Amino acid sequence: MDAMNSNASITDAERPAAVRYTREAGVAIQVRSLSRRWWFWAGAAVVLLVVYRVVAGLGRDRDQSAEAAAAIRNRSIPVSAAAAKRGDLNLYLTEIGTVTPFKTVTVHTRVDGELVKVLFKEGQMVKEGDLLAEIDPRPYQVQLTQAEGQMARDRASLINARSQLARYKQLYTQNIVARQDLDNQQSLAGQYEGAVQNDQGLIDSAKLNLTYCRITSPINGRVGLRLVDPGNIVHAADTQGLMVITQLQPIAVIFSIPEDDLPRVQKAMSNTAQLSVDVYDRALKNQLATGTLLTLDNEIDPSTGTVKLKASFPNQDNALFPNQFVNAKLLVETRRDAVLVPIASVQRSSQGAFVYVVKPDQTVEMRPVKVDAAQGGTAAIASGLNPGELVVVEGTDKLRQGAKVSVQLAANPISAGATQ
Repeated sequence: MDAMNSNASITDAERPAAVRYTREAGVAIQVRSLSRRWWFWAGAAVVLLVVYRVVAGLGRDRDQSAEAAAAIRNRSIPVSAAAAKRGDLNLYLTEIGTVTPFKTVTVHTRVDGELVKVLFKEGQMVKEGDLLAEIDPRPYQVQLTQAEGQMARDRASLINARSQLARYKQLYTQNIVARQDLDNQQSLAGQYEGAVQNDQGLIDSAKLNLTYCRITSPINGRVGLRLVDPGNIVHAADTQGLMVITQLQPIAVIFSIPEDDLPRVQKAMSNTAQLSVDVYDRALKNQLATGTLLTLDNEIDPSTGTVKLKASFPNQDNALFPNQFVNAKLLVETRRDAVLVPIASVQRSSQGAFVYVVKPDQTVEMRPVKVDAAQGGTAAIASGLNPGELVVVEGTDKLRQGAKVSVQLAANPISAGATQ
């Protein structure tokens, strides 16, 4: 009993502490619960704040995008434009050609002898018949003197033989001489006649050799470099020659065209008496001369599939030089009264060719067109465009149907090859 009472008294004594512990534990639980709730609502507030900011930002971005799109729609795209014009378009065939002289002569001596004089300067322009050089004429002068002396002797013998023949004829009629003697005298007179003719030939040959001692120009042209100096012994059989003379005025250009273009050229030749040919330098920038087509070759080269053409040029300014490489432009056709635009304005798509036409409200319209022909930087429009309409030349890569533009007129919109 005492023991039991003792335990009960301890429990009763310790009961206030347990109650306190229990109460403190409950308070701690409540505090933790309140803390979790506070963090939950704080996190929810943060999430709401983030969502609000994101939504507000999207709204601002949407507004800014709309404003940017509106600004882009209202912004003018700078372009360069040119007005379509009505005029003539010349169509050319452009091929590489070679300047070729009509005549090139290597001057040789026609007699043997010493070259005593050279009367030309290298590169000099000479005319036909101008004296160029001289061969020592003395040996041929001696030959002429000998031939003339032989001629005088044989002529005297001929005169004597003819006199004797006349007397023999009289004596024969009187039966004083025989027929054989008359025939012999007549034969002798004929021999002297032949000797005189032979002497005349020797005289003419000697005179001709004297003429050949003076070497003259056979053509008009330019003398090249001197090949033989004075003092040398030259021969008619020499292969080198004394000089080379090349005709420069007029001069020819030979070029080739593909056989597929031959019908166009033949048709043009039948319609026009003389086809114009313009010659440019190798860069195709500077025009050197203008001439006319002379003829076509008589066959097509089977190895290249081309046919040669020859054109003539006056070349008064010596702009063309033998064996020079040039670009020949043959005028084969002219499109009359065509609508002309710079070829840079013509765009291509899967539906065909089109141009951007600038409308009065400074917007552009995609206009389908039909290109009839093109040459150089110019195109002839068959349909879809009227003269005077502005077409965009530069800045087409940024354009769309209805785009607003700010226009600057292009300088020199129509290139060479078009006559307006």
